Amino acid sequence: MLKTRILTAIILIALFIPALFYLPAIFWAMLLLGLTIVASREWCRLAKFTTHQTILYLILTTLLGGELLLIISEVVTINPNNTSMMWIYVVSCIFWGGVAPILLWKFYAVKSVSLLMLMGWLILLPTCLALYQLRAIDPWLLLGSMGVVWVSDIAAYFVGRSFGKHKLAPNISPGKTWEGVAGALIVVVCYALIWGQFIGKGDNILIINLVLLSLLLAGLGIIGDLFESLMKRQAGVKDSGNILPGHGGILDRIDALTSTLPIAVLAFLIFYSFEL
Repeated sequence: MLKTRILTAIILIALFIPALFYLPAIFWAMLLLGLTIVASREWCRLAKFTTHQTILYLILTTLLGGELLLIISEVVTINPNNTSMMWIYVVSCIFWGGVAPILLWKFYAVKSVSLLMLMGWLILLPTCLALYQLRAIDPWLLLGSMGVVWVSDIAAYFVGRSFGKHKLAPNISPGKTWEGVAGALIVVVCYALIWGQFIGKGDNILIINLVLLSLLLAGLGIIGDLFESLMKRQAGVKDSGNILPGHGGILDRIDALTSTLPIAVLAFLIFYSFEL
């Protein structure tokens, strides 16, 4: 299982890095839309939609995602720091900073099909747009933002496995511990300091802000991870899908990214607006 997981990760990285830096924008948009559709299919499974509801949802997601990508591709071609889509990132921030923590705290199961559809769009569409706009601003900025999540996840796993005693959310994800969270935050600070040396160019204020942002992203990443775990537990499934051997589904790989990338691009857009 571990070998399969590692092999899949290596293949994903080998495909992702060239795509990130060299894929033409139109094909990057098509890739993002395709991944969003696959992730939406997995969301339908977690939400327990009927066949007809799933078909309707996938059609609507394709139309919404395609239209939003078309709009953002046009505006960021002129100016990558364009803020016309900022409202979508703000809505995402409200969901992950306010709604999701309450649902986790209450262990609340949303039953309404309409609300579940809306939640799926709130989770996936802002992430899709953030992946497009962050890449347009600077591919290294996108990679660095994703790195925060990856470093946090790895650190939390190994620290929690070695020293974890106090459960973070035993009813949702029994393997996560407060010790793992603490370890993740410490490692993320170190990561942000190193990252800051590359993009901060000696600007201490920028580096400090980057450290604070990275801590925020690490915390939100945990919320995103827990939220997907909550949905899987309520759906009675171990993984969101089986498209990635050893990893599960697309949602299993991007759960923490859905709660962090929209906030990351929002923060960078605000920063660049003050810089201009």
